[in-house]
Amino acid sequence: MNVCPLCNGLRRVTVYCSYCRQPMEDHGKVTDYFDDYSPYMDADVMKLVDGYLRTYTNHECVHLFYCPTCREEEVRFIKE
Repeated sequence: MNVCPLCNGLRRVTVYCSYCRQPMEDHGKVTDYFDDYSPYMDADVMKLVDGYLRTYTNHECVHLFYCPTCREEEVRFIKE
């Protein structure tokens, strides 16, 4: 069983904004924003509908990062 190190608090990562080079905030899995119940759904099932073709087979968790300085959002693939 693969687990996301960010979702499970096993690791921290610092992502810098592509525009202003300031540290970004991790706002969790992209699939958590789909609807009210998606954070409670099975993570592997949600990978089948997240809009990215290889997240399930590559064992990746898609995280949304937000820059509080310039208000940009970026998606990053975290290896499980």
